[in-house]
Amino acid sequence: MPWLILVLAISLFIAVARGGRVTNLADIELRLWWLLILGFVIQAVAGLFPSWEVVQTGGPWILVASYIPIVIAVAANREKPGMWLAGVGILMNLSVIIANQGMPVLAGAITAASDFTIENPVVANFKHVPFNEDTMLGFLADVIPLRIFGQGHVISLGDVLLAIGLGRFLEGELRKPVRWFKGGVGSAESGSAFKQS
Repeated sequence: MPWLILVLAISLFIAVARGGRVTNLADIELRLWWLLILGFVIQAVAGLFPSWEVVQTGGPWILVASYIPIVIAVAANREKPGMWLAGVGILMNLSVIIANQGMPVLAGAITAASDFTIENPVVANFKHVPFNEDTMLGFLADVIPLRIFGQGHVISLGDVLLAIGLGRFLEGELRKPVRWFKGGVGSAESGSAFKQS
């Protein structure tokens, strides 16, 4: 998602401009971080192999399954700045996906995002379904057109909250005070320098 990468890059720039340290990236601690990777890997594999029978027959539920580990990981880190907002965005996307067995995409938004070079877009893949009169929770669907570096994107309100939340999280982590004793105060034995033989 180039638009999400752009948001995170802007957040990184703002955090550094406000006194944050890029070196703090190495100190970011997330509980159950591997669940985030698992969720994105599930989506990536399904997107790379759309011809697989399991993807064609169970695409929407594979998408839902990919969100479950992500929701768990975000919930486990909810006390961190911005994570609750990212979690709300993820739940908004998950809700509309479950309601419609896929993420509805507004054809007009695709046309606008393409700078009107695509007049009759066709939405048909494991992740997306057409936005029509039967769409439920339409205000949460992919209806917001964007053009970034000459490329068109259509995002949802949930995507917006997710991006803002992740940006806030990144800024908060970079602006944390320097951890001079990363091993912990208790890692050294108290009074060891004064032991007598």
